[in-house]
Amino acid sequence: MIVSGCSYAHAYQFQDHYKTVINQTPHTVEVCTKGNGKSDLDNFLTGAIIGGVIGNNIKGEQNGGAIGGMLGGIVNTERNKGNQCRTETRYTEEQQTVYSHTTVTFDYEGRQYTLSFKK
Repeated sequence: MIVSGCSYAHAYQFQDHYKTVINQTPHTVEVCTKGNGKSDLDNFLTGAIIGGVIGNNIKGEQNGGAIGGMLGGIVNTERNKGNQCRTETRYTEEQQTVYSHTTVTFDYEGRQYTLSFKK
């Protein structure tokens, strides 16, 4: 059997390619701060406004807004003293080099070709 006119490709370079990925692992931590970050005056005024609005809406109560304002201011100031704690999710990151793809470079009929594939 005679075969003529066939050209063979000549592969001369195989190369593996890698990439860096970042793996994130979640974990929770408890974060505590002293107070809510506002001054006692700010906390008192906020509570007084809210307490005054509520106190003014109580039917039949004379000076309800004033009483509500004072109680709201005192309660809000005391409530925001001490530690305020909350749970937060944070992430530990780890870099890892992993296989991405392989390229093969070859000549065929006088031209150079490069193909990518995964193993």
